[in-house]
Amino acid sequence: MIAGLASVVFIPLLAVSMVHMLWAFGATYPAKTEIDLVRTVAGFKGAEKMPPRWASLAVSLITFFAGLWALALTDPNQSLILTLGGILLAGVFIFRGIIAYTKWWRLKTPEEPFATFDVKVYGPLCLFIGAGFSWLTLLRVI
Repeated sequence: MIAGLASVVFIPLLAVSMVHMLWAFGATYPAKTEIDLVRTVAGFKGAEKMPPRWASLAVSLITFFAGLWALALTDPNQSLILTLGGILLAGVFIFRGIIAYTKWWRLKTPEEPFATFDVKVYGPLCLFIGAGFSWLTLLRVI
């Protein structure tokens, strides 16, 4: 069961990592133009360019290693570092999921279709991943 849960957390993180890697190399997937991509995946008011490529590369690496961390949480050996990392990752993803529904975030990221995707896809996905990390971490300590 725990390996299956870890896989269910790892797979979307791998997908997020891969698409950020594409953006790091200049691709505009899934949009046709950079401005459409900005409005779809960034959503910041008035933004017309994607963040720097190094930022996409950093997010790609961070999400990939977060996915590996989810898999590592299946290790039956007790490790305080793994457990604390699981708690931290759960908190980060739950926080990101929650802010998708705040007025403060919507004022910062009003561009469509990002605003709609954030509420219907990005936010729930982050909450799902955060819940997965929470369960994986909880299963380590009980």
